[in-house]
Amino acid sequence: VFITEKLSISPKYLLTGVLDDCFCDIESIDVFNNFKIYPRIQKLTERDYFRYYRVNLNRPCPFWADDSHCSIKDCQVEPCPEVSSTDPQLSTLYSQVANANTDIVDCEQAQDLGAINSTLSNYSKEAFEDWARHDDAQDHFCELDDETSPDADYVDLLLNPERYTGYKGPSAWRVWNSIYEENCFKPRSVYRPLNPLVPPRGKGCSSSLCLEKRVFYRLISGLHSSINIHLCAEYLLAEGWGKSLWGPNVQEFRQRFDPAETKGEGTRRLKNLYFLYLIELRALSKVAPYFDRAFVNLYTGDHQEDQASKELLLQFFNETKAFPMHFDEKSMFAGQKIEAKTLKEEFRLHFKNISRIMDCVGCSKCRLWGKLQTQGLGTALKILFSEKEIKNLPEHSPSKGFQLTRQEIVALLNGFGRLSTSIHQLHSFRALLKEKR
Repeated sequence: VFITEKLSISPKYLLTGVLDDCFCDIESIDVFNNFKIYPRIQKLTERDYFRYYRVNLNRPCPFWADDSHCSIKDCQVEPCPEVSSTDPQLSTLYSQVANANTDIVDCEQAQDLGAINSTLSNYSKEAFEDWARHDDAQDHFCELDDETSPDADYVDLLLNPERYTGYKGPSAWRVWNSIYEENCFKPRSVYRPLNPLVPPRGKGCSSSLCLEKRVFYRLISGLHSSINIHLCAEYLLAEGWGKSLWGPNVQEFRQRFDPAETKGEGTRRLKNLYFLYLIELRALSKVAPYFDRAFVNLYTGDHQEDQASKELLLQFFNETKAFPMHFDEKSMFAGQKIEAKTLKEEFRLHFKNISRIMDCVGCSKCRLWGKLQTQGLGTALKILFSEKEIKNLPEHSPSKGFQLTRQEIVALLNGFGRLSTSIHQLHSFRALLKEKR
């Protein structure tokens, strides 16, 4: 039995009440996250094991010719395109958002804001070679994808924070439109416009779907909302004399989430963020036994650092397990065995396709965080789909049934860290909005 719509807004952005598809209220999530989870996940993602992410930012878009909006220095991104009149979809959109993406000033700004800081110390480079030798010696039973590519490099996430880059317009909208229209489980009769800031017509996108497919759509919507909150919270407010001022942009937040400006869709977007948070929180609580085993370490070559990182991680897992209102993942794929297996495979294929679409993101810093958070969510789903394998893990040796790579672990924790940060930032936006009333 699932709790249906009992969420209220008092006032505009103060979400209260119970989420649908799970028995959990917004207030409990806010308190739990902001006081228990957020401080711990911030400390954890600053550790050496979690701050370096190996990623290939040079893979070509497999679905369409690269039409990225600006030439971003050091990122191998194509320059701003001329919008062709032979493409009616983009031509129509371009006429609606004239000058939104071709202004030379915007283009030059994005060159700086979207560039990846690839600074690494000589010590770090030597350490990565040692890490690779250690990881190669482990038994892996999953697809490695970017991790084995010769074009993949380590990126210091602390030097490349997720924030506003100036990436916008047709190129950015095309990516999200492809994810929603081509990949999300939803009724075909539901229309979603190319511009994600424009609310859809008709009923909600996921209202008539079965639980499993409704969950998938809400996860993608929640991820989209979380990314938008980060961009609004870390916005370039001013720059000059070699310094930039970053901070929250309330107007940008209103444009994306104000119920009045989105015809109520902003509320749904925020609800889906909380729902995604619960899904990943549940996955983290379920995967704890994998790391409890003594031989599993967070290897960096520094024994004291590794030991301290694992202790912090286990403490963090204990907090996640203490949450009293976890999402009940047993309700997913609970039907006939054959039907459940088909749905699981459908989930996997759709999600893999979404992961590939991230290679079409035209801004390197956006691509970095998009790929990381997508892999983090994929890892969370992998955990929830592997309950039996995790329960049967051998105590003193690796398991052929369930294994996590270094990149999956880094993506899982940093991806959840982004969600935790979004909920924490929502608290700040509510305070700012109250001041402006």
